[in-house]
Amino acid sequence: MMKGVYAIPLFSLWFTLARGQAQEWQQCGGIGFTGSTTCVSGSVCSVINDYYSQCVPGTASSASASATSSAPTPSGSAPASAGPLRFAGVNIAGFDFGCNTDGSCTASGAWPPLLQYYGHDGAGQMQHFVNDDGFNVFRLPVGWQFLTNDVLTGTLDEDNFQEYDTLVQTCLATGASCIIDVHNYARWNGEIIGQGGPSNDIFASLWSNIASKYADNDQIIFGVMNEPHDIPDINLWAGSVQAAVTAIRQAGATTQLILLPGNDYTSAETFISNGSAAALGNVTNPDGGFTNLIFDVHKYLDSDNSGTHDDCVTNNIDDAFGPLATYLRANGRQAFNTETGGGNTDSCATYLCQQIAFVQQNSDVFLGYVGWAAGNFDPSYVLSEVPTDTNGVWNDTSLVTACLAPK
Repeated sequence: MMKGVYAIPLFSLWFTLARGQAQEWQQCGGIGFTGSTTCVSGSVCSVINDYYSQCVPGTASSASASATSSAPTPSGSAPASAGPLRFAGVNIAGFDFGCNTDGSCTASGAWPPLLQYYGHDGAGQMQHFVNDDGFNVFRLPVGWQFLTNDVLTGTLDEDNFQEYDTLVQTCLATGASCIIDVHNYARWNGEIIGQGGPSNDIFASLWSNIASKYADNDQIIFGVMNEPHDIPDINLWAGSVQAAVTAIRQAGATTQLILLPGNDYTSAETFISNGSAAALGNVTNPDGGFTNLIFDVHKYLDSDNSGTHDDCVTNNIDDAFGPLATYLRANGRQAFNTETGGGNTDSCATYLCQQIAFVQQNSDVFLGYVGWAAGNFDPSYVLSEVPTDTNGVWNDTSLVTACLAPK
């Protein structure tokens, strides 16, 4: 009888301990982390940075919690050594100023982030980000209306385009990759592309004219559209994206990356559930293949995923990037987080560092991340990543220093 009395609590203790262990690829440590610091059998807690440790396949070869092995990776999991992220960068905002989420923009609202156009020193910012921080990509948002001088057409206004191209050439001169981002939320003045608004032919014409300018430059990445949202028919939207992809390739830009944006402001969390992954998965190059067609996702870390609060409440791993990594790996695709960020606060340093560490650990399916934002934003902006220049010495915001800068 006494033996049975002891057996029940011992089994209960074993079950509790096993259940409380972190699963493979889950977090197991880091500053501010309060969960389990032990991993299930067959994996070991590996230190990624001060803010994030993760259970990776293998067994510890010593008492060190950071030891890893070269044991075979289970099917569906990230390679034990997926390699570094291909891209890390910053958005250089200004040409998108004057644009609202309903796609209403005015050419006069744009503010080029270059000193010669009376903006901030975007050239100095980008040189600093590359030389001092190790960034290697910049996203350059621009309103469709600016490119065509408020005329609903795919034909570029040469004067306005020359101003925008000045920023592009300044970006290219740093040696970084440069994302051409049409920042219109899948709309023109409130009307959805291909669904009551501009026709797919007009949208394709716009992209054909843009792509022809950069067809021979592999540093250019084409961001088809910033943050589509409230799209009634995701399959029709995929048809609009297909029109743009075909136009870009037929303009001679046959090798560059093209970013395919989904619904819900390109949310990484709902990219699968809202049908974007399935619909955009059918978009192809003219040869029928998917080479260099990359899913475009965004994810902020504040309470409502709006990027309007300076406090962060999640690292987005369990709800967004973990499930997305599994889907991408299973379907042989990749994604690029071209907008993320937070306030220059302790909570955002903790959670954003964790998010970036997870993306780095899964670099076989994630190309990288681009922080929002520098350029013409005032340093007091809630998500400012604007560095300050003091007598030729650039100083970064705390979040850039803590999490975003590769160096």
